[in-house]
Amino acid sequence: MKHLSWWGITRLGLVQACLGAVVVLTTSTLNRVMVIELALPALLPGLLVAGHYLVQWVRPRMGFGGDVGGRRTPWIVGGMAVLALGGVGAAAGTVWMASAPAAGLALSVLSFAAIGLGVSAAGTSLLVLLAKRVDAPRRAPAATLVWLMMIFGFALTATLAGRFLDPYTPARLLAVSASVSALAFGLALLALRGLEGPQAMPPEAARRTPFRAALAEVWADDAARRFTVFVFVSMLAFSAQDLILEPFAGAAFGWTPGQTTALAGLQHGGVLAGMLLVAAAGRLGWGSLKAWCAGGCGVSALALLAVAATGWLAAPEALRPAVFLLGAANGAFSIAAIGSMMRMAGDGPAAREGVRMGLWGAAQAMAFGLGGLIGAAGSDATRAWLGSAVPAYGAVFVAEAMLFVVAALLALGVSLPRLAVAPEAPELHRRPT
Repeated sequence: MKHLSWWGITRLGLVQACLGAVVVLTTSTLNRVMVIELALPALLPGLLVAGHYLVQWVRPRMGFGGDVGGRRTPWIVGGMAVLALGGVGAAAGTVWMASAPAAGLALSVLSFAAIGLGVSAAGTSLLVLLAKRVDAPRRAPAATLVWLMMIFGFALTATLAGRFLDPYTPARLLAVSASVSALAFGLALLALRGLEGPQAMPPEAARRTPFRAALAEVWADDAARRFTVFVFVSMLAFSAQDLILEPFAGAAFGWTPGQTTALAGLQHGGVLAGMLLVAAAGRLGWGSLKAWCAGGCGVSALALLAVAATGWLAAPEALRPAVFLLGAANGAFSIAAIGSMMRMAGDGPAAREGVRMGLWGAAQAMAFGLGGLIGAAGSDATRAWLGSAVPAYGAVFVAEAMLFVVAALLALGVSLPRLAVAPEAPELHRRPT
């Protein structure tokens, strides 16, 4: 089996960017339209977004389908098709809510479920393809490249969609959503063409094994099981601060929406810095995936304590560096975790790569689906108990820091390999493979 060149990895990154383009339009733009233009409760889009995560418990089953069939491209193409249809349906449901709330809501629920299913099929199979076709020294840099391209897809789509949506009309929303979905699907097809090549069929015994038996086989693997728990706990801590960091800055220091949005941008810049740091470490062979996972979680815990302390000490000048540090630590541990997924899926027992990757992807999705809701609900409950916003937010940040400490300890208990030295730098002009 030939390894992918950097050009081939970049093509898979383009597919990930297309996936991200559809998702960001449904999880951010439609969220704003429901709350502002339609004056609906903010809880409604929150539940729809959480639902698209929770439906991703099917990821192991999707990965198993690729294991049995021996090819990943059909699952990626099928997933992108379902995702594109879900994106259009979610926009149509949002528009429909203005005149027929019940019918629009029903269509939105189905469409967000389709988005979750599409992401499950395409995202899981794409990661498996990366794990199987990227040689070990390139896996951490490859994971960084693919995720950076997904972030680029987020940013480009949000920028262009925002430009074409003004002045807002329901017809514009439908047109922009349909255009983004169609372009994303078309570009993904072009990027995937001829990329995977012929694949050997798995052994007959593996193809005849039922899904539940295959899942039980993977869960019985101590390293895979420990890593699943680590992914869930770390991503729960990671996502729990998403919905409360900006409100905290507003409540504690009276920052304007523009200032808190800039704070979120600073955090994302830190995430990017952390990802690039781990990619450079993979290039130079510094440290191990275990060290980066555990260390990133440990520093994330310290950064969250620092964020909480800025409120207790009334020190707004310290909030920005604390948030940047939080982002950098989050980026470092998350890209190390993704690299670990690729390494463990690619180097583990044959014909179960998809089930393993699906299990870890499902754990991540469940954590993201629950994390934002738990963080927001926790801050509300603590505020009602303490009677003050700043101590309430601080208490939630401390609880999230403790989760990160638990995640760091879990990472230390997982057997992960070192970061191998990459034999060569990316060469995007190479012939595709």
